[in-house]
Amino acid sequence: MPMTDLENANFKQLGLAVINTELDAVEALKSRINDDFSRACELMLTCEGRIVVTGMGKSGHIGGKIAATLASTGSPAFFVHPGEASHGDLGMITPKDVVIALSNSGNTTEILTIIPIIKRFGVPLIALTGNTQSPLATLADVNLDVSVAQEACPHGLAPTSSTTVSLVMGDALAVALLQARGFTPEDFALSHPGGSLGRRLLCHVSDIMHKDDRTPKVSRQATISEALLEMTSKGLGMTAIVDDNDQLLGIYTDGDLRRSLDKGIDIHTSPIEAVMTTNCKTADEHDLAVEALKLMDDFNINGILVTDKNNKLIGALNMHDLLRAGVV
Repeated sequence: MPMTDLENANFKQLGLAVINTELDAVEALKSRINDDFSRACELMLTCEGRIVVTGMGKSGHIGGKIAATLASTGSPAFFVHPGEASHGDLGMITPKDVVIALSNSGNTTEILTIIPIIKRFGVPLIALTGNTQSPLATLADVNLDVSVAQEACPHGLAPTSSTTVSLVMGDALAVALLQARGFTPEDFALSHPGGSLGRRLLCHVSDIMHKDDRTPKVSRQATISEALLEMTSKGLGMTAIVDDNDQLLGIYTDGDLRRSLDKGIDIHTSPIEAVMTTNCKTADEHDLAVEALKLMDDFNINGILVTDKNNKLIGALNMHDLLRAGVV
């Protein structure tokens, strides 16, 4: 059945109401980034073990995401289900760890059950609760207030604003620790080697360039036609022109060939030295592949030669190489 204009308007209004309610809840968090927040960060930063996150129900789902964010930003962490913890999984927690427990009510039975064991281990306990007077809040070494004025659910029942606020607080903790640890994009990539970000940040020019016999090059005495044969055999749409010691003198590309033909130059007799492009852009083998990509984008070129610090030709790559490597 087609949706009426009235129904369409109501859906939009309801959606906006939810977003506004949750925005207000997040806005209220600003005043709670206080000394308790700093203390929680210090406990996690000085932790010699791992950060163990726990929570039941929807809080557990948020806890799992917080643990994953911490782990991927330089703070070793994992999630433990509190129900399973009291049936054996508590052995995953060691005296060197820190525990983060999430409970909006602060009265979650499964979490309160395992607190005595956590305390016996001497493990610091950080709580994220919506009730600062709850048992969990008072038992914690640090309690972070994630209370909300109202849930976005019109009945005030489904965890909505409260889970959003807990997630934002978790992100605040993770990013604060990231900065304190000096965690870099390269560090992030090391924990995400299979993702596109990992490929972009970990891939170097030396990993994907054509080298040795696969590098297109001709001598300065070669004719344009000889350079064309080299370009065709190596398949990069370009060739380097080098001296007897492989010092780079210039480059000749498919685009240069078209311009040569437009000018009526005899490709069979004309020397490549007369038509090559000198002072061409080059990459270093130690550059990140994304740096070579930016250079190619900036100068609107499809391929680039690779030289060492003494301007000796050592390789070449083109846009297809970057595409195959997943850098683009």
